[in-house]
Amino acid sequence: MQASKLFLGFVVLVTAAVLLSGCTSQEKYDDLKLRNRSQQQRIDALESEFNVTKLKLAQVEKQLAEAAANCSADTETLRKKAEALQEDIDKKTALITRMQSELISGRAALTPELASALQKFAAANDMIEFDEDTGTVKFKSDLLFEKGSDVVAAEAAGLIQKLCQIINSKDAEGFDIVIAGHTDDMPIRKSGTLSQHPSNWHLSVHRAISVEKIMETSGVNPKRISVRGFGEFRPIEANEANKKGNPKNRRVELYLIPAGA
Repeated sequence: MQASKLFLGFVVLVTAAVLLSGCTSQEKYDDLKLRNRSQQQRIDALESEFNVTKLKLAQVEKQLAEAAANCSADTETLRKKAEALQEDIDKKTALITRMQSELISGRAALTPELASALQKFAAANDMIEFDEDTGTVKFKSDLLFEKGSDVVAAEAAGLIQKLCQIINSKDAEGFDIVIAGHTDDMPIRKSGTLSQHPSNWHLSVHRAISVEKIMETSGVNPKRISVRGFGEFRPIEANEANKKGNPKNRRVELYLIPAGA
């Protein structure tokens, strides 16, 4: 990722089981997890196909450039092949987005105590906004990394530490934490950066791990935390053409999920 400062959007999404009573609630919750797991497996398989198609497109585009430079008769054939591959990528992107939106969250309202704590946290910090209806806390200003770095800036680290005070409270003790890193599609080119982060996959995971380390040193039990990295493959907005990226896609998301889910 090649911006002089890298944007880290930090989102907290709170999910919980369907609010029903007795054994019926547990059965519905178990069914919810099973369906989500199956849907996620289909998404993962589709993303693998997406990655293969992107590699094929890159190869064809290279062949097309060489053919055009040599005025080869294969130029038109390669151009049509590249267009077909791009169309396939666009279809897969749309399908992945739709399937992700269909994942069933069983979202429940925050407890009044937890909602109140997050509301006060947001009100005291200009960088943060809180939506009680959806249980979302968002760091709306840039949380900066140095170029190609996974080191969280001091101001951002301080806010994460404050959030950990809420996560460590009794009101949030029934939740585990999933930290997910994301990048845009700008390739990593500098040799010094590549030696530490060989791909956007690595950079996304390493940044999520940096957040995890801050949370762990802030007293959050590591047994409650898991880390994931999605590289460039789950954008929230379209990247600019020719791999120029989009700052909104460079982010780390933190999910509070029911303990043991």
